Amino acid sequence: MKKISIVSGCFNEEENLLDLYSQVNKTIKHLREKYLFEFIIIDNDSQDKSREILIELAKKDKDLKLIFNNRNFGHIRSPYWAIMQSSGDATIYLASDLQDPPELIPEFIKAWERGNSVVMATKPNSKTNQFFHFLRKKYYSVLNKISDVELTSNTTGFGLYDQSIVDQVKEIKDPYPYLRGLINELGYKIYEIDFIQPKRDKGESKNNLYTLYDIGMLGIVSHSKVPIRTASFLGFFLGSISIFSAIGLVVLKVLNWDEYSAGLATIGVLLLFFIGMVLIFIGLLGEYILSIHTYVKNRPIVVEKERINFDEKN
Repeated sequence: MKKISIVSGCFNEEENLLDLYSQVNKTIKHLREKYLFEFIIIDNDSQDKSREILIELAKKDKDLKLIFNNRNFGHIRSPYWAIMQSSGDATIYLASDLQDPPELIPEFIKAWERGNSVVMATKPNSKTNQFFHFLRKKYYSVLNKISDVELTSNTTGFGLYDQSIVDQVKEIKDPYPYLRGLINELGYKIYEIDFIQPKRDKGESKNNLYTLYDIGMLGIVSHSKVPIRTASFLGFFLGSISIFSAIGLVVLKVLNWDEYSAGLATIGVLLLFFIGMVLIFIGLLGEYILSIHTYVKNRPIVVEKERINFDEKN
C-alpha cells in the first residue's frame, strides 16, 4: 500500500486543532482501504493550549506524529522542516487554520495517481479580506513579470508533492525556502486545482504586515534579478545625470559669474531626490545581502524540543 503524509504547521491554534484533526480523518476515512496515512503536525512553540491538545490526540492515534520546536522559527521554516520529515510516497501540506480545506485531499490524491508529481491548490477567489486578496493578486502579477521563471499564482503551497520532489528539495538544503517558488524553479509541471478560500472561523490570523512583507520579499529576491539590476541601471543613469548637471552648473557659473545663480532651492530638491533614490537602492541591495547572509550562517532550519510517535529511524 502506498503511504500518504499529511503535514500541517501550528502556532497558537488551540481553537482549530480538534476540528482540523477531525476533518482530516473524516476526509481520509474512505481512503484508508487503499492507502496508509501519517499526519504530522509541527508546533512552533505555541503559548496557548495547543501542545496539551496535540499530546492528548497523539496518545490515542499513533498515526498522528508531533514535532515541538524549541522556539517560534517562523511561518516559513517550520512547515518546510515538517515536510522534509515526511516519509510517504506523497506529502500533502495544509495550514492548521482550516482556510486550506481538508476536503480537497482526495482530489489531490486522484490527480497524483494520474501521474502529476505536484498538485497545487490555487485560490483565484477568496472570502477573506478582499483588499489583501487584491494586493496578493497584484503581487503575483508583478512577481511573474520580473521572475526568471513563471511562478504559480494565488497559492500558499497548499497541495501535494511526490516524494521524489521532496527528496530533491532536501538535497538543495535551503535554510529559508520559498517552497512554492522553488518547485517552479525545478521545472516540474504543476497540476492546479482552484478553490474558494474560506474565512477563518476561529482564532486570529498569525499573518501581519511584517510576515506578508517577509514572504513577499523572499519571493522576489529568490526568483528575480530585476530589482537589483534596475537599481544598478538607474544608479548609473542618475549618477551620470548628476555629474553632467554638476559640470553644467559649474560652466554656467564660470561663464556668467555675476548673472547666474545656481539656486539653493534647486540644489536642495536635487539632493533630496538623489538621496531618496540612493536609500531605496540601498534597501533593495540590503534584501539581497540579507538573503546571502541567511545562507552563509548555515544555521539549522529549526531546533526540535521533542518528537512524539516517530519511529527511531525518523
